[in-house]
Amino acid sequence: MGNACLPMPRIRSRQQRRGGDQCMHPRNAIQATTGLPLDQLLDGDSLRRSSTDAQPWVIFNLLASRSRHVSEDQMILEALRVIRTLVDNDQEPPEVLYRIHEIAGSETGWLSIMQALVNCVPLDDSLGPAVTELIVDNCPLPSKQDIQNFLAHVRLSRHIALAGRQHPLRHRNICLMVGCFAAKLPGQIAASMMTENLLEYLICNLDVEETHPQVTLFSLIALEKLAQTGENKKIIMTRLRQFEEEAYLDGMEMPMANPLVLLERLNSQENFFKRQIQFCAQWALDNVFVVPKRPFTYENIDMSRINAILSHSEVSENLKISADGLTARNDSNSFESVKCSFLIESGVWYYEATVNTTGVMQIGWATKGSKFMNHDGFGVGDDEFSIAYDGCRQLIWHSAQCDHHFHPSWRAGDVLGCLLDLDRCKVTFSLNGAPLRPYSQIFKRVRTGFFAAASFMTYQQCEFNFGQKPFRFPPRDHEFQSFNASGSLTQEQRTVLPRPKRMDARKLTVALDCCTLCCDEKANVQLEPCHHQGFCRKCADMLEICPMCRRGIHSRMPLKFVSVRG
Repeated sequence: MGNACLPMPRIRSRQQRRGGDQCMHPRNAIQATTGLPLDQLLDGDSLRRSSTDAQPWVIFNLLASRSRHVSEDQMILEALRVIRTLVDNDQEPPEVLYRIHEIAGSETGWLSIMQALVNCVPLDDSLGPAVTELIVDNCPLPSKQDIQNFLAHVRLSRHIALAGRQHPLRHRNICLMVGCFAAKLPGQIAASMMTENLLEYLICNLDVEETHPQVTLFSLIALEKLAQTGENKKIIMTRLRQFEEEAYLDGMEMPMANPLVLLERLNSQENFFKRQIQFCAQWALDNVFVVPKRPFTYENIDMSRINAILSHSEVSENLKISADGLTARNDSNSFESVKCSFLIESGVWYYEATVNTTGVMQIGWATKGSKFMNHDGFGVGDDEFSIAYDGCRQLIWHSAQCDHHFHPSWRAGDVLGCLLDLDRCKVTFSLNGAPLRPYSQIFKRVRTGFFAAASFMTYQQCEFNFGQKPFRFPPRDHEFQSFNASGSLTQEQRTVLPRPKRMDARKLTVALDCCTLCCDEKANVQLEPCHHQGFCRKCADMLEICPMCRRGIHSRMPLKFVSVRG
């Protein structure tokens, strides 16, 4: 389970919140659980040292409900820690999340929570950005003035970006939150955010040679999310064109002056944050900030030897797929899923996934009957027709139930191996060649019709090898087949069109010889006496007056030849 499995506060009365705390005095309960007295726990250093306790949120449940001395910074740190332990939609959220929600109910409280997120979320926390977005999304909706107060507090400008290069934690979190606000509040509020200072701050951060890669990555994502508002997109595009005009005056190649083009050409083989930057820059250039003289990525890729990809027709709406169909990324606040194009009916099959990020991804196998609900947090492994490996929380998922496994939490660059043996009815997962025990529970409901599949929490990215190149850790004790060796794709299936091209294709389809009303049947009828065409027989029979000239229809004449409209 993805984002939705990280439960946030529901409205409860104060009496209900405290109902379970009456069996023991809070001071005694805390000391019995942690071995530390309350006064010591209120110290931040002691709080962090006690964070490995087997009952992760009991401390803050009691502190938040009995004490008002815990700072917002401490609450954010504890929320980051306990949220990774929540795996069930029906689990009651820890009290610290209720307290955060309660504080954010006032204008000053909301700003203090946002300041705490800026100051506290660590760079090395695998769930930090996703949980930040989750907390922002579940706090009361900010007003335009709240957003302006936040921006005034952080005082963004090009000068601040240059001066802040020694403080990447703070500036990564600022860029992250700017993106959160832009996605949460598109339209007038997002447009009001787009000042010259904010734009210059974000663009200055795109200098990856001088800026921390995480700051560059989330500045790029913030620009993309700001561009969801049309007015902002025009401003950003105008600023990017200025780089090209300046380059033209200096005699440079024009597209090369665009900072996104420079990021697209990063050498990112060894640095997985730079690999994310390269992916996001390329995707943005193909789908959002289109440069006229730059060819689309799919036009320059040789797909002739690739016979299995992530299916762009079997994907939830917010997932980003690379032009070669082998890398997927999610930057939305939902749990996005995708299937492979290759269907398995029998035999033994294997594929590998190289994780570029270390957060929540559920990667494994799904079937024709699998149902994914991205906004409810249900993905691969969350129904009886799929099974998945979760390397962040160290779980195996099936039918929305989880089992812990012994592998360490995955790191960027780790390779997950997924073996499906339909002859023996077992699934085996391995991490960097180290296998877990086989799993067979999925075969109680289904025996055939499998796809490779994956689900992604916010800000996660993964690369897939379906056999188009040698496997890093092939199973030694199984003879298996690869999707790429056995699959085939039509030209349409192997072409991952960027958004502008998809929109053009839809316009072309509608503009050919289909009915202008239903767009399903051929336009093969002429209305009389006005002679207007463009309607199928079914729609024409339903009309009493011509929708184009409003004259009454006396008769409907079939056309022997259908003209193609441009």
